[in-house]
Amino acid sequence: MADQPRRPRTLNDARSEAEAAFKRATTKVAVAPPKTNAAPGVKEQVTLRIDQDVLEWFQEGGPGWQDRINEALRRAAGK
Repeated sequence: MADQPRRPRTLNDARSEAEAAFKRATTKVAVAPPKTNAAPGVKEQVTLRIDQDVLEWFQEGGPGWQDRINEALRRAAGK
């Protein structure tokens, strides 16, 4: 089959080629992977508002009051 002579480019051809090249060059925004659960035993710092009397009750037991609050919340969550 003989090579056909190349026809001159028109504005529409250039525009179509540019749009096709743009579509190939642009990518869709990647979806963030789902947040995985932290490893067991790893604690996350949060701000939590607790009634003063409840906080004092846990603190009366001395050091470890944050662990005691955590354990009470874990029991309340059924874990």
